[in-house]
Amino acid sequence: MTAAAYTWKRPSVLPGFGLTLGYSLVYLSIIVLLPLAALLLRPAELGLDGFWKAVTAPRVIASLKLSFGASAIAALINCAFGLIVAWVLARYQFPLKRVVDALVDLPFALPTAVAGIALTSLYAPNGWIGSLLAPLGIKVAFTPLGIVIALIFIGLPFVVRTVQPVLLDLDREVEDAAASLGATRWQNFRLVILPSIFPALLTGLALAFARAVGEYGSVIFIAGNMPMKSEIAPLLIVTKLEQYDYAGAAAIAVVMLIASFLMLLVINLLQRWSRRHEERGA
Repeated sequence: MTAAAYTWKRPSVLPGFGLTLGYSLVYLSIIVLLPLAALLLRPAELGLDGFWKAVTAPRVIASLKLSFGASAIAALINCAFGLIVAWVLARYQFPLKRVVDALVDLPFALPTAVAGIALTSLYAPNGWIGSLLAPLGIKVAFTPLGIVIALIFIGLPFVVRTVQPVLLDLDREVEDAAASLGATRWQNFRLVILPSIFPALLTGLALAFARAVGEYGSVIFIAGNMPMKSEIAPLLIVTKLEQYDYAGAAAIAVVMLIASFLMLLVINLLQRWSRRHEERGA
């Protein structure tokens, strides 16, 4: 028997494929699939007509519009300013850079309720920032504007931490070559840098949006929670749960789940298209 007949397999740290795959499927089923299945089945108690009435009630529509609209605005703002923060951290050296870099992760570690109380204290009419805006007729706390600010606060790290590693890995020689061929700074950014970081930027946008849609703790303190005006969908779900309307709460949650899934699907398709376009260009 020749040596070619023997195949050498690298020893695996984990057990065999079958056991590992089985454990993974069981774990995902318990943690993810079963809760989602229960969420999808619970509104069936209402029937089709009852489900439609539950999710098209004026109060529900208003809360869904506010949640998704504020989340989209906050994610887009984070997409722009998160890119700037990531650019500064990746391309420049300055005093206290490590401190600034650590502050980006603060919303990850800070309890959301603490963040909500802090933002409310700052932007209330008698707060440090709110007292300066009040004479200008700008009211932040207890308005939809306050909700957007809270969602910007909790979503910024997702964009920065997604884009920053890509900027650090970019080959600076390509930018120098473009500059030597006469490209301006704007052309260099638009034609060389942006196509390379665009998939990461979309990923950060998706993560920030998904995080903002389900945010509760940091929003309820600054929102004011007025029905039809500043009431977010997660708060309405909690309200229905307190009223023992489990089917109605699950119906709203299903709508949020479907809308979020469709949004993430569109962003993933855009990412795939961007990667294919970049590979063809290369």
